[in-house]
Amino acid sequence: MSLLEGEVIESMRLVYDPELPVNIYDLGLIYDIQVHPDASVDIKMTLTSPACPVAESLPGEVKAQVMETQGIGAVRLEMVWEPPFSIDRIPEHIQLELGLL
Repeated sequence: MSLLEGEVIESMRLVYDPELPVNIYDLGLIYDIQVHPDASVDIKMTLTSPACPVAESLPGEVKAQVMETQGIGAVRLEMVWEPPFSIDRIPEHIQLELGLL
């Protein structure tokens, strides 16, 4: 992982799912991050459900937060629905905190 990619991840960890006390990265909503040599970033993310009440606002919030990362150029965020989100994407220690295990 590049230093810039690590900084992008830390930026995304500042954005929380409004229904759960977990940031979107640790929740498993980020499927892919590509940091290119020109410092542009491509992000693939999903939501817990296509009917998520923040489906209109959360992607924009993620993009804006990543844009604030020093050294980042353009940010392209793509919403994806395959594979569908499942709690299996959440790390075990967070599942324990949420009472899912």
